[in-house]
Amino acid sequence: QVQLVESGGGLVQAGGSLRLSCVASGRTFSRYAMGWFRQAPGKEREFVAAISRSGHITDYADSVKGRFTISRDNAENTVYLQMNSLKPEDTAVYYCAGSTVYSGRYYSQYEYWGQGTQVTVSS
Repeated sequence: QVQLVESGGGLVQAGGSLRLSCVASGRTFSRYAMGWFRQAPGKEREFVAAISRSGHITDYADSVKGRFTISRDNAENTVYLQMNSLKPEDTAVYYCAGSTVYSGRYYSQYEYWGQGTQVTVSS
């Protein structure tokens, strides 16, 4: 069992930056591939970024490629999402998720989810 807790969300102006963190409980964090998803009001949850267990493989949604960076620190049981050049359309609740196999952008294959952190980008 893994528990995930996100932090780092908030209100930022367009063009600004935020860094989200997701801390995992337990000592087996390195066994889990991780992903970030987001859900805006009235919309379905969508893939943002994913990272393999080692960190060597990453994937991004086209909408965030070049602006967001996913990374992980297995010694700190933490996965990060650095978000730069934020746009109002990035406004959403951001969730981190964990999977025992690399699941990329397929949210149904993630086994563990955090409670989410709100990101609001004003124009």
